[in-house]
Amino acid sequence: MEDQRQRVAGVDAAGGGLGGAGAVLRTATCAAATYRAAAAGDVASVAFVIVSYGALLLMLRFLRAYEVFPPEAAVRREGLRRRVWALCTLLTAMFAWKVAGVMTWPVALGVWAAAAVTSAAGFVLMFRQRRP
Repeated sequence: MEDQRQRVAGVDAAGGGLGGAGAVLRTATCAAATYRAAAAGDVASVAFVIVSYGALLLMLRFLRAYEVFPPEAAVRREGLRRRVWALCTLLTAMFAWKVAGVMTWPVALGVWAAAAVTSAAGFVLMFRQRRP
């Protein structure tokens, strides 16, 4: 347990300032987008921003936990990888839905195809490829 705490401290110390600045900027941007959408009365956009921000935070938290857990905790790491892939797929689908909504149907079809290929490739790379 102590070794795990030292790893967390080492990871936090390595990029603490830049990571903190990114978190502040990400939060401020999402708050501004939520405020603008709420002021315009666009409930769907408010929900989109809140859900995508929450999914991004969860994904980053799971990625950090994956980095910290030792390779011996293979079952725990596998569960974290599954969660990260599911959240990446959710974010990909959400952004494809938003982008495809403002495109013509042939371009929207291309956006959805790209999202599907990206998610499928992520699945293959994360779960089906052999590791050394």
